[in-house]
Amino acid sequence: MGDSETARPAAAPDIRGNASARPREALEISAGYSFAGPALDLGALLWDGQCLPDAQIRIPLPMLNRHGLVAGATGTGKTKTLQLIAEQLSAQGVPVFLADVKGDLSGVSAPGTGDDRVRGRAAEVRQQWTPAGFPAEFFALGGMGHGIPVRATVTSFGPVLLSKVLGLNQTQEQSLGLIFHYADTKGLELFDLKDLRAVVAFLTSDEGKAELRQIGGLSTATAGVILRSLTAFEAQGMAEFFGEPEFATGDFLRTAADGRGIVSVLELPAVQDRPQLFSTFLMWLLADLFHDLPEVGDVDKPKLVFFFDEAHLLFDGASKAFLDSITQTVRLIRSKGVGVFFVTQTPKDVPSDVLGQLGNRVQHALRAFTPDDQKALKATVKTFPNSAYDLEELLTTLGTGEAVVTVLSEQGAPTPVAATRLRAPESLMGPVDGAALDRAVQGSALYGRYAQAVDRESAYEKLTAERERPRPQQAQARAERGRAPEAEPTLVEQVVGSGMFKSLARSVGTQLGREITRSLFGTARRRR
Repeated sequence: MGDSETARPAAAPDIRGNASARPREALEISAGYSFAGPALDLGALLWDGQCLPDAQIRIPLPMLNRHGLVAGATGTGKTKTLQLIAEQLSAQGVPVFLADVKGDLSGVSAPGTGDDRVRGRAAEVRQQWTPAGFPAEFFALGGMGHGIPVRATVTSFGPVLLSKVLGLNQTQEQSLGLIFHYADTKGLELFDLKDLRAVVAFLTSDEGKAELRQIGGLSTATAGVILRSLTAFEAQGMAEFFGEPEFATGDFLRTAADGRGIVSVLELPAVQDRPQLFSTFLMWLLADLFHDLPEVGDVDKPKLVFFFDEAHLLFDGASKAFLDSITQTVRLIRSKGVGVFFVTQTPKDVPSDVLGQLGNRVQHALRAFTPDDQKALKATVKTFPNSAYDLEELLTTLGTGEAVVTVLSEQGAPTPVAATRLRAPESLMGPVDGAALDRAVQGSALYGRYAQAVDRESAYEKLTAERERPRPQQAQARAERGRAPEAEPTLVEQVVGSGMFKSLARSVGTQLGREITRSLFGTARRRR
């Protein structure tokens, strides 16, 4: 199924095409995948080392918003499985979001190459393989790499997600939340990192200490740690990901003129050495979708299917508040028509509260070379329903492009566990040329909206101007005039305790006096 994930040769073991020749167990398994409504075709049933091409393994389209897991060791075919599912969703009018960590999913936009391996796989699983490209848009975090820039304002990103990116502990995370709350109640939006850094610097300065004392639970020492973390974060070149124009996640929910769903590919190779950043940014995209989309209940097909690659990075070192928010987001976003597939190596990478919500499972081969591998294998087997297979043995002997599958039926019940030889994607199994990618990006209708960063006047600029403004010599002026007129208030004196933030709030206009409502992860609920 590609250069590194190849299909088996056409000279496969005996292929049975007659249902009456199947063993009883295989008949029972295949009956569990006989769906009446629209469905995605994954491949053909494997039983006792043989491929049964008339026993097709499928996922009902309405069940794709019930979430899922694609797992398996490196090199077992997970990426091609994502591509296969994305193609069929697009063909049925469902938009798809793909996080492309390795940079090899851009080929979904171009027709595939029908070599001997692809034709052999298609013959094995009785697939009518036709090369086809699918409508795609390409994005890049902060514009780093090939893609339309995706940015978030600091205000929108919120304190919980930002704390994870900064590597703050639980106490520091709570303190950052207080800083956000303070800025929110003053009606001040924080557009980029230098705005937040300026606010924290002010609160730790002599001028701002009175304000700091009013923020219960926030110490000068902790604020100082947060300030140093922000400064170091910016020094690593992370500032590009925060700012304006902020990306509207609703742009992922689009279809092409021919009715096919657009595949949105977030290119991540340029930031793959910053796993905490991109995994947390993916969670922001999902949280933003969650609080902006209306409730729709059960639908005939999802409004979007979101593939969350390298999912283990999201959970590594996560605080309890962070994990609770993930669990709640996954539980509730289904009612908004969004399906989420986590992609990782083993199910144990996903917390049990989240794993329990993933009804659709595609498990590629696992390795058992070490005691830890063997432990992970046994744990994986326990997450599956009772099976006619010896799963512990099967999961170590599956070939590339084969997987153990169980999904939710049209009635919402788990289907029988089915070893499956997967179909070959019809699009290009590999990256498209960088120049072609750039042309596609610049030709997008979204490029003009997001390409150029905007730096509006905000906290940083106002605080800098105030610091540099000369102070009136009030005492001398009173002596010269022979009386003590009411002194012209400084910017700091215009707010109770500090006037600084009310002045800044006035520059934001519509935000004055209106606290920002925050949702899961502390992300801003109100559209900017």
